[in-house]
Amino acid sequence: MLVSFAIYITVLKNVFSIYDEQIYKKSSQVLTMSSIGIESQLKEMEELSFKVVSDEQIQSYLSQLQDDSSAYEKLVLHKKITDRIIAFAGSEKYVYSMMVIDQERNVMVAGNREGIPETLQNDLVALAEEYDGSNAWMLGGRGFSLLSVREIKSFTNATFTLENLGTLVFRVRIDRIVDDQVQDAGNEGQLIITDGKDILYPQEPLLTESEMLIEMNNDKLYSIDSYEHGRYFAAKFRSSYTDWTYFHITPFHQMFERITFIKSFVTIVFIFIFVLAILFGTRLALSITRPIDRLIKKMRDIEEGDLDKLEELALGTVPSSPQSEVGLLYRTFKMMIQRIRELINENYTKQLLIRETELKALQAQINPHFLYNTLESINWLAKTNKQDQISKMVESLGFLLRSSINFDNQLITLGSEIDIVMSYVTIQKVRFEERLEFTIDIESYLENALIPKLTLQPLVENAIHYALEPNIEPCQIVIIVRENQGVITIFVQDNGPGMDPEFLKQLSEGKVQTLGKGIGLSNIEERIKLTYGSEWGLHIESEPNIKTSVQVRIPYIKGGELDV
Repeated sequence: MLVSFAIYITVLKNVFSIYDEQIYKKSSQVLTMSSIGIESQLKEMEELSFKVVSDEQIQSYLSQLQDDSSAYEKLVLHKKITDRIIAFAGSEKYVYSMMVIDQERNVMVAGNREGIPETLQNDLVALAEEYDGSNAWMLGGRGFSLLSVREIKSFTNATFTLENLGTLVFRVRIDRIVDDQVQDAGNEGQLIITDGKDILYPQEPLLTESEMLIEMNNDKLYSIDSYEHGRYFAAKFRSSYTDWTYFHITPFHQMFERITFIKSFVTIVFIFIFVLAILFGTRLALSITRPIDRLIKKMRDIEEGDLDKLEELALGTVPSSPQSEVGLLYRTFKMMIQRIRELINENYTKQLLIRETELKALQAQINPHFLYNTLESINWLAKTNKQDQISKMVESLGFLLRSSINFDNQLITLGSEIDIVMSYVTIQKVRFEERLEFTIDIESYLENALIPKLTLQPLVENAIHYALEPNIEPCQIVIIVRENQGVITIFVQDNGPGMDPEFLKQLSEGKVQTLGKGIGLSNIEERIKLTYGSEWGLHIESEPNIKTSVQVRIPYIKGGELDV
């Protein structure tokens, strides 16, 4: 139990670590969503500024201001421009004010009419010219507002002169955008926005400049650090749009207080349960082990006695409560001793039979290596004396012996089975010479199909015995292999005397043994059914004095697709 407790604590610690990591990651993703929301609002502000600078009426009014107009006409145009930008700014929640600065530095304002110092005007115009028509962001003004600055380029319908007509300035309430987005994300901490040099938001951040510098250099997207104001969970997001960095600073205990409490509560409860388990487990274990210890002592006492004495001593060991677990052990122990005696007597008899069988097997055994070496010697003598026919027969016989004795794989490829048949036919051709005409018709891709070992060789052997041996005329034996929709059909045909229906029935049922006393048709069919299923097997067709055809049907399974 101590080991289990140690393992549990270790596993629990790892599980909590993984759980915390997932919580931190998900929290970071949720907090990052507020940054993405701010980015979305800023993009909408940028789209709005483009919409304003491309407005045809504003373009027309600013173009007319470029002409030599009277002071009254310019005043009228300023009023029209002001009315136009009021129409744009009236429905925008986050636009504090909207301003247009013409070439003569006249300012037309919609919304809050907060004045712009001349120095700031020059900076805004210079910034707009630097970005050359693109939107630029600048921090400034009271109320902690963010300024969107864009140069107004002239164009008329499809004609782009791109002359500088003035400068458009939005005063965006970044504080309102941040408040809405952070509130939607459910974050009660603080969002800090920095451009790498200055803090854009808020005016009073929780982090000092040195702490911000440390966080900027931190490669982690989220971390738990202790700052001057306490311990915080910090998530960082770098914007590819504005190149700003967003820091979400959340008090750690405020965010994860309940999770920390649950982890502590689970650990305390488990320790309490563990202590109770130790107490009750010890008491229960002693109630079980004491009778067992007495039983073990009795076993050791009778361990050195003979079997007759063991049974006698076991008769008096059953406790007074035979229905208890220990009583069952005692009674089982007595039955075990009796059974051991029976098994020893039975085993002794079996050992005698096994020794006798092993002796007979050793007497009847022939070393395959001796046969192989003898055949190799005969093959060498045949080649030395230029007896190629004898050499070929010996090689074929050696291959047949190795294939027959090797029981490693019960399924072999069709190509390997054809090799066995060819070795057998090679030997028979020496015997029957031109009387045996043997051909094989098989497509190369089917040679990789799997087939039970020694399926075709016995069929060819039967064809030789029943079709070739009784006749003096040449006999044609053909093996044809065909595949159709995943089914392989192998035909082993001969033009021998054939068989009558009654003999054919007995042969199919295995009642007629082959003349060679080899593997019968029933044996081949049974192996096929055991390997592939009952729907596969052999089918024999015979026409007296015309032909006999044995058809083997198996599924098309390539070598390596079936675990033999």
